[in-house]
Amino acid sequence: MNKNNSKNDLAQELSVSTDQELVRIKKWQTLKEEGVDLFPHRAEITHSVTQVKKEFESLSAEELEKDGIRVSVAGRILTVRKMGRATFFHLGDALSRLQAYLRQDKVGPTEYQRFSLLDIGDIICIKGRLFRTRTGELTVLVEKYKFLAKCFHPLPEKWHGLQDVELRYRKRYLDLIINPESARVFWLRSALIAEIRKFFDERGYIEVETPMMQTIPGGALARPFKTFHNALGIDLYLRIAPELYLKRLVVGGFEKVYEINRNFRNEGISSQHNPEFTMLEFYEAYKDYHDMMEMTEELLVHLAQKLLGKLEITYGEHQISLQRPWKRIKFRQALVEYSGLSPAKLADKSAVIELASQLASEKTPLSYGKALDVLFDKQVKPRLIQPTFVINPPKEISPLAKSSPENPDEAERFELVIAGMEIANAFSELTDPIEQKKRFEQQAEERRKGDEETHPIDLDYVQALEYGLPPTGGEGIGIDRLTMILANKQSIREVILFPLLRPKD
Repeated sequence: MNKNNSKNDLAQELSVSTDQELVRIKKWQTLKEEGVDLFPHRAEITHSVTQVKKEFESLSAEELEKDGIRVSVAGRILTVRKMGRATFFHLGDALSRLQAYLRQDKVGPTEYQRFSLLDIGDIICIKGRLFRTRTGELTVLVEKYKFLAKCFHPLPEKWHGLQDVELRYRKRYLDLIINPESARVFWLRSALIAEIRKFFDERGYIEVETPMMQTIPGGALARPFKTFHNALGIDLYLRIAPELYLKRLVVGGFEKVYEINRNFRNEGISSQHNPEFTMLEFYEAYKDYHDMMEMTEELLVHLAQKLLGKLEITYGEHQISLQRPWKRIKFRQALVEYSGLSPAKLADKSAVIELASQLASEKTPLSYGKALDVLFDKQVKPRLIQPTFVINPPKEISPLAKSSPENPDEAERFELVIAGMEIANAFSELTDPIEQKKRFEQQAEERRKGDEETHPIDLDYVQALEYGLPPTGGEGIGIDRLTMILANKQSIREVILFPLLRPKD
């Protein structure tokens, strides 16, 4: 009676209710009664599951037998196949699976029987000798095992993985347990960031950190998240970009700087957008946007070769070639070629604004330059599959970029588009403090008219320019979207461990 009450109390504490879960609680209680440490502090391991597979998978049965390799490895039980006085099971970590062979004559009757109290999902440590079965599978002959953690809930069915997409995002830990492919995406992402750091460090760049909370949001046209600092009694904004702070550092003499960190934009959620995302931004003195294009090609080619070993990659239904050089096309030329609108139609400002307002009703009020940008986003960008630099957009939508000497209404700026997504954005940075202040004032006027993507004047940044910003090239690259391309994932949620989701009722 007391045991049943205890089991029911545990069920309430653990939020379990099904018969399978109640059986798991009963097994856990039996382990406790037998004196098993249910919450051990550590485990002595020599290898992870993945390390065992990586280091010893190439060895033959004879080599394993000759070398007598012993390992201590921990992981989660993923399969169990009992055959009388012997049991085969698999341990797993995020990336790999390793077979283990448990025999009663090796561990003794008591420990062998106790293994029946363990469930799929439990975490254990095993110690033993590596060998190959008659089918050739690398296997640990278990000499000892130790209980490490209980899984109180049945795992999703192992053969089909975790198929519910929303559940995979909400409970990423289950996704990583069941779907090794998901884990491989995030290992790739980690390796990508490490290679980016190596790339810039080897070229004499310094990595820096700039404020996440800012009194004036700037560096991009976007709607910020707003918060309040109680002690100072002031409004603050989560940054939409680190650009203005990084350029302050160039003024200060840091001629090559980069930052990899989060940006926050209070905008919609889609397969290509998450309100919290990771950006690489880098700035180099004495360079311009042409130099940035060259470096971008060099960086992405390096990453693809290093991480994938190839420059021809698959993305969805497309085959994308990263072979240099990449296509370069002017913004207005791209509109004519891909939108179906004639030069005369594009020159009709009222018609362009009307069309753009139909395509993006949420973006109001629309100026002519912003309307052209909407047409580009909606009608051109999705058609650019191969790597394409779209250069010289309207100066109006590029308030931090220098004007083109050939056409003052255009900016020395590019967007890199791959597979229909903007991957990078770069400028020849505006260095004239008088011109910069005028553009900030124009933005402030647009803000007064109701444009929430523009921001107040950052006079401190203007003053920094007054001390002298040398000719500078600067660029931002979206880490999430770049990971999507290299991992062949069509949703940004597949490459962010914990994407923002609407709360469940």
